Amino acid sequence: MAMCKSHGQDSSYFIGWQEYEKNPYDPIQNPSGIIQMGLAENQLSFDLLESWLTRNQDVIRFRENGGSMFRDLALFQDYHGLQAFKNVLVAFMAEIRRNKVKFDPKKLVLTAGSTSANETLIFCLAEPGEALLIPTPHYPGFDRDLKWRTGAEIVPIHCYSSNNFKITELSLEEAYEEAQKHNLTVKGVVITNPSNPLGTTMSRDELNILITFAMTKKIHIVSDEIYAGTVFDSPKFISIMEALIDRKLEKSKMWNQVHIVSSLSKDLGLPGFRIGMIYSNNETLIAAATKMSSFGLISSQTQYLLSKILGDKKFIKRYIKENKKQLKNRREMLASGLANSGIECLKSNAGLFCFVDMRHLLKLNTFGAEMELWRKIISDLGLNVSPGSSCHCSEPGWFRICFANMSKETLDLAMHRINNFVNSGREFCRNFQQQPPSVEAAGSRRRRTIANWVVKLSSGDARTDRRKIYLKIYYCCSF
Repeated sequence: MAMCKSHGQDSSYFIGWQEYEKNPYDPIQNPSGIIQMGLAENQLSFDLLESWLTRNQDVIRFRENGGSMFRDLALFQDYHGLQAFKNVLVAFMAEIRRNKVKFDPKKLVLTAGSTSANETLIFCLAEPGEALLIPTPHYPGFDRDLKWRTGAEIVPIHCYSSNNFKITELSLEEAYEEAQKHNLTVKGVVITNPSNPLGTTMSRDELNILITFAMTKKIHIVSDEIYAGTVFDSPKFISIMEALIDRKLEKSKMWNQVHIVSSLSKDLGLPGFRIGMIYSNNETLIAAATKMSSFGLISSQTQYLLSKILGDKKFIKRYIKENKKQLKNRREMLASGLANSGIECLKSNAGLFCFVDMRHLLKLNTFGAEMELWRKIISDLGLNVSPGSSCHCSEPGWFRICFANMSKETLDLAMHRINNFVNSGREFCRNFQQQPPSVEAAGSRRRRTIANWVVKLSSGDARTDRRKIYLKIYYCCSF
């Protein structure tokens, strides 16, 4: 297992992070460095959390009712987790789902992040060699989280841009038949709702199609809902549990075959605190997952601190409202900036990213051309974005671009870099389209053009926009 290649670390998703770490952007120290747009992190509402901590110094000092809690928190805690923390977690889960669903803390398992939650669920549901169906495009880390140690297989449910990548009855059946062709026993469907990387919520019709399919095939549904609190626009978020209740399936077998993964990493912007959760009505699964959680516990100090924050219901209501406003504004900022460069985004209403259509910038309609464009975006533009192929997208030319992990000024700079890149290509194309030359003349003209740009670069003129000229030369050479 230590030597196994199936971890997915060689995916372009992770390689992009490595390139960023070699040359990270800094407005003062490294203004020409790579801007990290491949990290789905929410930094837009830190000021609210920090102001709460400033007002509640006793919590930080682990003091309560005039006495110290340090000794209690420093000693061993049962791996079931602090009851006070579980109580406020289920209340928070209900709040971000508009209280359409109530959650029982006895049916909650705490894990060190949603990565651990997803893996634990697969260990409980599937034997090595059995399969899970997953709609594409999906989170690149699933290759690691669901397969690497469990030995389970992933069979894609191919979805397409023609219907905004929605799940259909046909796509589900085709995936199931594909699994059967390879003699794979299908144990369930794993969905991410809201979707990563699409930034969209599943409609009631999609959820009903999925539930009916699972009931017919007698399989499980795992609904990863870690972005539930990031829904900033209509339509509203519908949890898989809400969909079950609406169909009055509480007493059916399906009620025990649906499992939710939740987290505070995206909704509260706290990935470093490693708070993940499994929620299920299946007592056997909860018992097994609770035992397994001892391999990835959350510290008692973390549970205590967050129980106090989440227990302040007035603050949490305000945080949810303000955070959604910030996300919506930032999403519009990214979408309008890309639109100025002639690049469109998939219509979205949730998440910390947009799924961006760059198919018109590909030389060919191939994944090889997508990777070539991705390498240009990293090396020439200095932007780390995630290519759709890393998310197993069925169509080349789509990219996930994150917008919530940086300042407005940094996002503005990223949009400026993209605009310069696209406009440089347009300018070059216009120059050659005005008077179509012969092949020989075009080559000679191209050489003269490049030579003139090189002379300008070597002139030492401080007014020279060196980055723009570099882009022109590169575009000219690769045309």
